[in-house]
Amino acid sequence: MTSGHEVILQMQEICKRFDTLQALDHVNFELRAREIHGLLGGNGAGKTTLMNVLYGLYREDSGEIFLKGKKIAVNSPKDAIRYGIGMVHQHFLQIGSFPVVQNIVLGTSVKNRFTLNLDYEAGKIKELCQRFSIEVDPFANVNELPMGTRQKVEILKALYRGVDILILDEPTTNLTPQEVDALFQTLKVMVNEGLSIVFITHKLREVMSVCDRITLLRNGQNVTTIDRRAATEEELVRGMVGETMDVSKSVIFSKGASEQINRSLSERVVLEMEKVHCVSEQGIELLKNITLRVHEGEIFGIAGVAGNGQLELAEVIVGIRPISAGEIKVYGKSSSQMISSDLLREGITYIPEDRLEDGYLPKATVAHNLILGAHRQEPYSKKGFINWRKVYEVSKELIKEYNIKTSGPADTAANLSGGNIQRVMIARAFAHAGDSLLVAHNPTRGLDIPSMDFVYHKLLERKRQGYSTLLLSEDLDELLLLCDRLGVMYRGELVGILNRDQFEKYEIGRMMSGVKRNL
Repeated sequence: MTSGHEVILQMQEICKRFDTLQALDHVNFELRAREIHGLLGGNGAGKTTLMNVLYGLYREDSGEIFLKGKKIAVNSPKDAIRYGIGMVHQHFLQIGSFPVVQNIVLGTSVKNRFTLNLDYEAGKIKELCQRFSIEVDPFANVNELPMGTRQKVEILKALYRGVDILILDEPTTNLTPQEVDALFQTLKVMVNEGLSIVFITHKLREVMSVCDRITLLRNGQNVTTIDRRAATEEELVRGMVGETMDVSKSVIFSKGASEQINRSLSERVVLEMEKVHCVSEQGIELLKNITLRVHEGEIFGIAGVAGNGQLELAEVIVGIRPISAGEIKVYGKSSSQMISSDLLREGITYIPEDRLEDGYLPKATVAHNLILGAHRQEPYSKKGFINWRKVYEVSKELIKEYNIKTSGPADTAANLSGGNIQRVMIARAFAHAGDSLLVAHNPTRGLDIPSMDFVYHKLLERKRQGYSTLLLSEDLDELLLLCDRLGVMYRGELVGILNRDQFEKYEIGRMMSGVKRNL
């Protein structure tokens, strides 16, 4: 990109409030022709909210938007597309049973509307694929495609509508390292073909490798806009976290974080799974022949693109879902006859993936949620009666320690934001984690960087105390940072297990695509 490229889009003094939360506070943003502009910040910084305003999903409370020098009002995504602005969301909006061409043309006029012969439209899609170096079969069913190709379908959906500005929201979340590289190549081709791209991310390496300029947001406010060639990682880190954490003591940014991992495993096995199968009520095989062992004092990671059996694996371990074959043992004791409450007493603790559906009571108080699962145990309960004084005393300590933004233990849980709900789940898990096993599924999703770092410190502290963790995460960087060993899942199977000295992101990427490795 050259500095001579004209400014085609300006967002000036944009404000947006949700109830008491000031999500955007007089934010300014500008996009130049033929640039990839990184919008960087931690979770909750306001990145997606700002672009949702531009795409018409939200209306700004105040501020102005200019496109090629003209003031515009974007009241809906339909308006945005009319102005040549498209957006690819983090979670794809696709109909899996439909072919690619139907997903792309949905909502547009088609040539043969009565016969629904889409050959003409498929031809236009093939032309776009050729122009932008995107490989997608228009007649392939979407649910049979790998995640990287499904994302290309979303990009084609926007290109088919003739957009000039494309917003990508955390586009690498569910991609293998190879798919990330392919995406970056596609973006460069798109820019060369005249498009301008807004790239929303919280990952430093991504903006440093693919973006021309970077705008940094924190707490809904501008921090800086800088040319990538003039940016340093340290400058961006400090901009993202402010003064709220000591970067020198951070696990995330410490060069020596991996040195905290003890590579020698204890001989004592906490969790043992032997040829475990799980079949759904409809007879679909969800888990196939899972065999693994988690040792005492080990952080064992599970990698894989979302939806490849990670949820089912976690649920069979904690007793939510029954197995159809095989055996699961906790400290040598079979868990097949145990229900979740028995496993809790055995010392198994669970941070579920879906914080709103599993293990959270929105109509109850924050205090109720902080003791959930441990409410029948001491010190909260004695002879069937709950000691509420103790409950509130411990809850106040946890609210303070885990920086949960709430008016107090008696606050209704539904009043909490998503990130603070996650803090409640994490506080409960770490406070009540026994000496057995913590099963943590995407534990840092929705947290800002200081909170993520706090969780990483807690996981490493558990490890030093000799406790075990099964960490299921879609963030490969997180797994590479923390884990002693790593298992990779693909379509319900464990395709390989790697020791720490075998960690290599492209090898893991191949395994995430289904390439098996000897277990």
